[in-house]
Amino acid sequence: MAGDSKEVARAHLADAGVEELPDGWDVVTLGDLFTEESGIAVGVMYPGDHDADGVPLIKAGDLNGSIINPQPDFRISTAKHHEYRRTALEGGELLMTLVGNVGQCAVVPPRMAGWNTARAVAVMRLADSSETHFVQQCLLSRPLQHLMDVWCNTTVQATLNLKEIRQLPLPWPPKKSRDAIAAFGRALDDKIDLNRRMNATLEAMARALFQSWFVDFDPVRAKLDGRQPAGLDPATATLFPAHFDHKAEGIVPTGWNLKRWGDIATLEYGKSIRDYRESSGKYRVFGTNGPIGFHDEALCNSAGIVIGRKGAYRGVHYSPEPYFVIDTAFYLKPKAALDLKWAYYELLRFDINSMDSGSAIPSTSRDDFYGIPVIVPPPETQAAFGKIVGGWFAKVFANDHESRTLATLRDSLLPKLLSGELSIENFHPSSQTN
Repeated sequence: MAGDSKEVARAHLADAGVEELPDGWDVVTLGDLFTEESGIAVGVMYPGDHDADGVPLIKAGDLNGSIINPQPDFRISTAKHHEYRRTALEGGELLMTLVGNVGQCAVVPPRMAGWNTARAVAVMRLADSSETHFVQQCLLSRPLQHLMDVWCNTTVQATLNLKEIRQLPLPWPPKKSRDAIAAFGRALDDKIDLNRRMNATLEAMARALFQSWFVDFDPVRAKLDGRQPAGLDPATATLFPAHFDHKAEGIVPTGWNLKRWGDIATLEYGKSIRDYRESSGKYRVFGTNGPIGFHDEALCNSAGIVIGRKGAYRGVHYSPEPYFVIDTAFYLKPKAALDLKWAYYELLRFDINSMDSGSAIPSTSRDDFYGIPVIVPPPETQAAFGKIVGGWFAKVFANDHESRTLATLRDSLLPKLLSGELSIENFHPSSQTN
């Protein structure tokens, strides 16, 4: 790097809050590290229609911090993939979002080789692949995230262009320190990813059990055929009838009730607040799309269900502990005995986003919601389901809490490590994740 370019990079790094570096450290720009050919490129501009048998396409929304969604919901044709083969992934590349939530940065795992990316995602290939994880940790650190926010063009939505990415300054300690910092950040990221995958497995188990009991009615069908319901102890098996009632709306297990949601619960409005925080506080805050931060007060003093009220995407969410709901969402208030874990999975079966009140902003109508039909099993059967999945919920919540703690540790320590304020020799990755 020419001397004047290096001084510009140092000035940019100072703008990011890193004003001094230890002796023996250098400064480079991200562009200095790319391969000469195809060092950085953007993905598929015109993906065409979804091809169920095609190539997975990673969109900006599929990146969350250092994690890539392992199951993208869009696929492009093999012909389109070949047309954009410059961004065909081999594994080991750095991906970074350029639009919207700019600066999400992940390393492509080998299992995603053969996939491709969308136009809003940059694909970066380093000349020295051994530096990939160190560069990723730099880009995810608060100083570089701040610099990217400042550099973004926000005329319509936040956008970072490739020229600016090439100019991003990176602190460059000796190789031994770079490798140690990369290992430290990677150990934390790997544990966070492991927690995410464990939670996905537990969630799939809960959904499968709900499907078997309350949608396919497997225990009822088994008893109707004179068989012992698979996987159920005798006490739990007695909670299921051995017959169906045939109604105009379809079959219903004998003794279960066909009702509407308005018969069993109400939707209550959340409360407007402005002083919630992203990472600290006693109680989780929910909005229309799920958790958005923390607050020191709880609007609801027990576990509960949140349903999005306003916005193009309105989700259904469960909190296992007291929580706060802002005014873009409802919380569910049971009218009678109702197991909330059963109610949560029952609500997940219905596409809340298909409801539209007809206003300028898509929104959930309480009256429409109250009219949704629901087959309600006896409280004892609901409770049996809730007891089984309750342990899984507790593990998911514990994993989430641990991941937040690890992310906070990473976000607080990395800037200090990358500036030389703390020495990496004081930390060992394994000691931070035990």
